[in-house]
Amino acid sequence: MKRYRIMKIKEIVQNQVIETQEDLAEALKKEGIIVTQATVSRDIKDLMLVKTPYRDGHYRYSLSSEKESVMSKSHTAILFQEAVVKIDSAMNLVVLHTIPGSASSVAFAIDHSKNGEIIGTLAGDDTVLVILKKPEDVPVLLEHIQGMLKS
Repeated sequence: MKRYRIMKIKEIVQNQVIETQEDLAEALKKEGIIVTQATVSRDIKDLMLVKTPYRDGHYRYSLSSEKESVMSKSHTAILFQEAVVKIDSAMNLVVLHTIPGSASSVAFAIDHSKNGEIIGTLAGDDTVLVILKKPEDVPVLLEHIQGMLKS
């Protein structure tokens, strides 16, 4: 239910002017989703919705375009320490082996790390493939990951 509600909130703030938490709760109600103010508040925080000016001094909720604060550095380090069990590399590729079920979380953290040398990731259940622009970028990434594993 939460996943559906979150999806609906994204849809609502992209397509409607939502100025307050009450407006959002009312829009959700029209979609058949009854929520408390506390739930709306938590969802706004989880989605990192921001208030942006839209006209005549009014503000509306919108999706944050800022991805750097999706996961804090300490949260990412803890995730890596708990999930990553082995690291391999070849050419411009890095493979992270994780405990089962953790690869997508590790890939998400990497994708949102704002590292311009990373082209992208591909995650399975317990393996993440990190594709870098150049082979020279691999040692820098490996050093960064090793640092997180030790902190």
